[in-house]
Amino acid sequence: MKSLLLLCLPFLLLLVSPPQKTWVAIGDSITYLNDHADETGNRVHKGYLTRVSEKLTWLHVVNQGHNGWTSEGIAASFDKLGIPNGDVYTIFLGTNDWWQGRRVGELADYSNNTGNNTLYGSFRIITDKIRAINPSAKIVLITPMQRVDFVYLFNLKNNAYGSYKEKNGQSLEAFAHAIIAIGKQEGFPVVDLYHEKKLSIEKLVKFKRVKDSSGTYKDLPYPAFAGVPFNPETDEHPYPTDAIGMTFDGLHPSDAGNAVIAEKLGRVMKKLF
Repeated sequence: MKSLLLLCLPFLLLLVSPPQKTWVAIGDSITYLNDHADETGNRVHKGYLTRVSEKLTWLHVVNQGHNGWTSEGIAASFDKLGIPNGDVYTIFLGTNDWWQGRRVGELADYSNNTGNNTLYGSFRIITDKIRAINPSAKIVLITPMQRVDFVYLFNLKNNAYGSYKEKNGQSLEAFAHAIIAIGKQEGFPVVDLYHEKKLSIEKLVKFKRVKDSSGTYKDLPYPAFAGVPFNPETDEHPYPTDAIGMTFDGLHPSDAGNAVIAEKLGRVMKKLF
């Protein structure tokens, strides 16, 4: 009897698990870092791609994350990136579009395919390119997370203020709303990280280490540190390891942040097939 059960087990597993599917994850550095823990100073041990694929073992992941890229860059270079045929594509872009001052545009830019001049237009190009590869592929959109002051671990001159104020007259939330609007029009599932309470701006770091007027370091929580000057020539990195919250540097998700993303995305991916 025991031998019979063992022989039947592989067959039963086939009935329970979906067939293997290819997941192509298109994104920026948040996606890229999943496979490059050394570039996080080994502060991240497991990214959101790995976490989802560990739970949904029938997903084969192709990481198409590109450091610092915008939706404009992905749209312009799509054919050169070697993006393969997939069963499901996630698009996790927008934070660099906001910081680089790109225009978010209007939904009409997406509907009318007006070109690679706005976030809406860029997303239309990307989704059309995906459909050209596989017309039946599933597409999932992911909004950018909120962010506080970012300082790159390996180059303090690479820094940026957080989404608590506008860039080029636009809020980061406007980019999140644009992605939500595209999802609604197309019927794409949207994983809304911008409005996720577990990733709220107050939880991104526990504190920022800044100098007061006397030159003494103080550990300030958000929003007390917003607008406090940072000098990359003289100041130490403002986020020691005990400052890590949902991000490890003000922008990129920590292990805890990746776990939240993976939990939300995993729920959506599980329902697709």
